[in-house]
Amino acid sequence: MEQQATFRGRFAPTPSGKMHIGNALTALLGWLQMRSMNGQYILRIEDIDVQRSRQELANEIMRDLEWLGLDWDEGPGVGGAYGPYHQAARHALYEREIAKLKESNMLYPCYCSRADITAAASAPHGIASEGFRYPGTCRELTREEAALKELHKKPSLRMKVPHRGISFVDGIAGVQRYRLSDGGDFVVRRADDIISYQLAVVVDDALMGITHVLRGADLLDSTPRQLLLYEALSYQPPQFAHTPLMVDAEGRRLAKRTRGLSLSFLRGQGITPERLTGWLAWTAGLLDHPEAVTPAELIPVFDLSKVSSFPIKITDHVKNRLFEP
Repeated sequence: MEQQATFRGRFAPTPSGKMHIGNALTALLGWLQMRSMNGQYILRIEDIDVQRSRQELANEIMRDLEWLGLDWDEGPGVGGAYGPYHQAARHALYEREIAKLKESNMLYPCYCSRADITAAASAPHGIASEGFRYPGTCRELTREEAALKELHKKPSLRMKVPHRGISFVDGIAGVQRYRLSDGGDFVVRRADDIISYQLAVVVDDALMGITHVLRGADLLDSTPRQLLLYEALSYQPPQFAHTPLMVDAEGRRLAKRTRGLSLSFLRGQGITPERLTGWLAWTAGLLDHPEAVTPAELIPVFDLSKVSSFPIKITDHVKNRLFEP
């Protein structure tokens, strides 16, 4: 196996939609972080949900990255010692880690549907990225009760979440403190055998030796669950940094399907990769004004402390700066 670099970061898109400016900002900042640290940048395609993922979209994402001037040291089309770099081909690795959690009595079968959880009178809202918090209905089932339920329905597997606090320092958002139980017991494998994002991303980052995870702020509240999994599986967690989300003038998160946000659309409008790169760097706080630059030219000015933890408002004025000659 190749010698691992001291610093390793990754960009891990889900190929369920076109790459948009928010994805591009995350990819650019992650690339700059690794290049400024002389680290390695890994591309991993998170296509574990085969019903939502499409290979043609994965191919388009890679073309978009190449168009922007963002290369990767390991991943699809490049290879590397820590593959496969498509989650769909890593199922056996996830099952191996699930077996470890079972042996440690950290998992239990759950027979509740999403509708059951939503309808539960006592089901409060959980963390923002997960919806309703699981009320623990199946946690105390006896083996006999579970066996009876399994005659009628295949279960998912849930992680037993302890009632304690957890804290970490985010590279952009600063000190974060959570109560693990606020998110409830979470699924690590669905009833249809699809591995959950929470488990897959931890296993992948751990086995790929990722030292720095830079991703969107919409995943900030998933970090406590992932830190719990790192601890349960005896892996060293990476350093986390969550980039600000792009929102409209009213503060609503920009949707993937909003016209004019995809890189393919911008490319069709004659926007050059240098202009988009400079505009992204300006919105993130790395430049005082938008100017045409290559990613490589931004390496000397990259400083994560310049990146705001507040959402980036894409008002008409901000958007028009991208289209100015």
